Amino acid sequence: MYVVGLTGGIGSGKTAVSNLFAQVGIDIVDCDVVSRQITASGGCAIEKIRESFGAVSIASDGSMDRKYIRNLVFKDAEKRELLQSILYPIIQEQCEGLLSQSTSKYTILSVPLMKPNSYWSEVSNRILVVDTPRQLQIERVMKRSGLSAEEVSRIIDSQMTRSERIAMADDVILNAGNMKNLQNYVQKLSQKYLDLAKI
Repeated sequence: MYVVGLTGGIGSGKTAVSNLFAQVGIDIVDCDVVSRQITASGGCAIEKIRESFGAVSIASDGSMDRKYIRNLVFKDAEKRELLQSILYPIIQEQCEGLLSQSTSKYTILSVPLMKPNSYWSEVSNRILVVDTPRQLQIERVMKRSGLSAEEVSRIIDSQMTRSERIAMADDVILNAGNMKNLQNYVQKLSQKYLDLAKI
């Protein structure tokens, strides 16, 4: 199984890139999707979140209250580590299962917070970073989430820097908003990965 680890900062366009790989027939395993599933109403992480953060951490529909948790963990490193200790093992286990079920020639593993020498980087044969100018990241996240520029900047600052991500990359896609360029990048890389998967 040949795995390409896809990562990038918030608002970089990882989903757009994943969708383009899916359009050329490649299976996608997305940690964000798994995370949303396990923190939805009835999700397997809900009770542990309730126990660790209290009833206030659960929204009226039974899902994790994302706004409350986001505000909590970005202000408190210990709370962030606690949340990660709950979610990461479950996400890892479910992603392992999904990777084993993949039937395409290679698989895209989309990981928002991939770090060097982590499980995610070790399981990846290559690492593809989606790189985006900071101001464009801020604009995209503000548009889709309703967060302020200050709130988005705080999230970006809590993640790896652009230079740190690029340093661990085997391949980099610059996503500055031109969809045609993005399609061309993906098509070239897909052929490259198909060739590498045969080796």
